[in-house]
Amino acid sequence: MNLVLVNGKVDEQLHHHHEENKKGEHSGHELHNKPVEEKGTTPGFQKYTCPMHPQIVQDGPGKCPLCGMTLVPLKKSGTHDGHRAHSSGIADFKRRFYVVLILTIPIMLLSEMIQHWLNIHFSFPGSKYVLFFLSSIVFFYGGWPFLKGLVGEVRAKNPGMMTLVGFAISVAYIYSVATVFGLKGMDFFWELATLILIMLLGHWIEMKSVAGASRELELLVQLMPDDAHLINGEQIMDVKTETLKENDIILIKPGEKVAADGVITEGESYLNESMLTGESKPVEKGKGDKVIAGAINGNGAIKVSVLHGAKDSYLSQVIKLVQDAQKSKSKTQLIADRAAKWLTLIAIVSGITTFLVWYLSGKDLAFSIERMVTVIVICCPHALGLAVPLVVAKSTALSAKHGLLIKNRTAFENARKITTLVFDKTGTLTVGKFEVSKIVSIVEGLPENELLKYAAALEQNSEHPIATGIIQKTKDLSVAIPSAGNFNAITGKGVEATVDNNDIKVVSPGYLKEKSISLPANYNTDATETVVFVLVNDKLAGYISLSDSIRPESAEAIKTLHNNNIKSVLLTGDNKQVAASVAEKLGMSSFFAEVLPHQKLEKIKELQEKGEYVAMTGDGVNDAPALAQANVGIAVGSGSDIAAETAGIVLVNSNPKDVVSLIQFGKATYRKMIQNLAWATGYNIVALPLAAGVLYKMGVLLSPAAGAVLMSVSTVVVAINASLLKVK
Repeated sequence: MNLVLVNGKVDEQLHHHHEENKKGEHSGHELHNKPVEEKGTTPGFQKYTCPMHPQIVQDGPGKCPLCGMTLVPLKKSGTHDGHRAHSSGIADFKRRFYVVLILTIPIMLLSEMIQHWLNIHFSFPGSKYVLFFLSSIVFFYGGWPFLKGLVGEVRAKNPGMMTLVGFAISVAYIYSVATVFGLKGMDFFWELATLILIMLLGHWIEMKSVAGASRELELLVQLMPDDAHLINGEQIMDVKTETLKENDIILIKPGEKVAADGVITEGESYLNESMLTGESKPVEKGKGDKVIAGAINGNGAIKVSVLHGAKDSYLSQVIKLVQDAQKSKSKTQLIADRAAKWLTLIAIVSGITTFLVWYLSGKDLAFSIERMVTVIVICCPHALGLAVPLVVAKSTALSAKHGLLIKNRTAFENARKITTLVFDKTGTLTVGKFEVSKIVSIVEGLPENELLKYAAALEQNSEHPIATGIIQKTKDLSVAIPSAGNFNAITGKGVEATVDNNDIKVVSPGYLKEKSISLPANYNTDATETVVFVLVNDKLAGYISLSDSIRPESAEAIKTLHNNNIKSVLLTGDNKQVAASVAEKLGMSSFFAEVLPHQKLEKIKELQEKGEYVAMTGDGVNDAPALAQANVGIAVGSGSDIAAETAGIVLVNSNPKDVVSLIQFGKATYRKMIQNLAWATGYNIVALPLAAGVLYKMGVLLSPAAGAVLMSVSTVVVAINASLLKVK
């Protein structure tokens, strides 16, 4: 499988690729030499992280996109800060949980309410002060993350989950302390301890779930080997991967990971690129083929010329792209964020209202405070705040593993709306590898090899599939390729140059029609073949036919689309015979043929004017206007150029089944988001009245600890549901 961007199309736009290739090469050069930096970060600046969600890392202070807490400085900087901080955060909550668990046991045994329930009674001089002391440790040590979060959110004027929990435990603690020193009433120490215990457990479990959602990204990071075998003259030296630079020659031994993007200079092997491209089959590679860092070498040793440093590698760009996409917010997430803010306000108002209603109706202070604390805890918008971000983190990382690179979250989620999918033909529905099937000379004394030589001279610097097919034929026939001068592109129609003092043109049928040049008498080609004509000194000298076979996966992909009520449209620069033949074989809904690059935009508009929600697949260069116009732009075959600005989604492979997988995965992702939002909001609708005590007269009353359990369960359900997301 070749990850090189395939530029240009066939026939009517046949040689537009010469100009576009230059643009593509320039674009690629800029991409590989411009450092790719994490969105929102700048090298050398202090990085900040969230105390509750350490996977969030950015330059400078700010607020956590998950919980709204004020970010704190990281002590260390580096590529994996977020991952290290996250592991540290999990360990911290685990440690606090076990300390609080140990202290909660004596606190409960010393509490009058628990003794009453267990029908046991014991005390000793100063027991209430021991209870106060142990509860204070629980409050200040176990509750510290929530108290710190409360201060951060208040300072940021962005109240959220930490504000609610911090406020609830502070009220419970202050009231309980007051009872120790003279206020009439029963303390809340055991409720305080169990509340903090449950909150710590819930956050510990949640953070482990978040870590699981980001594990796929960790796996991508781990693909890059630490060391490389640098060939220096006759010596082979082991060096750090990050020290490699352009034009270094490295040795990849059997079974090792490729240390850098590069081109094979010696050796042959099969490479496993599945973790990078989603392609399950090992790919055969030989001299001149490109390899990508992180791929696993088979049983052959290869030497590779490095294209660029590790920071500019394809893998590094994928990781940055995933990180950016995980931080980006779609419309769905923005709705969830607004809902979480409203829920915070509702929780505070409901808590205070609950307290006033019960207290003014004659209930004692302890009962009223307990109801308020329970309402505030149970209404924490944590599950709602995590409903979408967890799915985003999971889906973006999973997509990258399967060769689906999401640049625009909204475009990805809108995949569920697609009614029409527009396909390019070359390299997407077809293999994209043209082979010369016929060489016909119509000039006496001009051998077929001579005709091939002229065409190859003009095509030798192009990476277009047709050019590649012609060059390969010269190699097969051992035909020497002469140099060409005065090169000039005939936009959308072909190219011309001077070869051996002759003016040579390689053009499409459209050029002949435009110049009123008649087709040769013996002209005879199959409908699926693509033909280029060779003119020598403005006289038709012959033609070369090339064939491109349809991918085995294409028919299945089109069938799956139709089963999902999605129309498939072929959009190609090829002639009508070829387009009709391919569309008919695959059972496509319709086709547009002989379309020049600049006309593709109009075809997309035509479909949209008919009420279709259109997705366009293209190579990200020639198809940029059409990709931008489409409701969902999908760049395909662009594994080495993931910076295609016009596409919201990039597919590493050109496999049409990947396009179908993208749509199905987009639908599945959106379903998970809606499921999480429905659960998070539905839970609060049911739980809030119960916490307030509306069923008190029926004997149903939730304690603060029970409220904390329900809130934590809600968060864990959301996290588990997100973790079940899979790419089909």
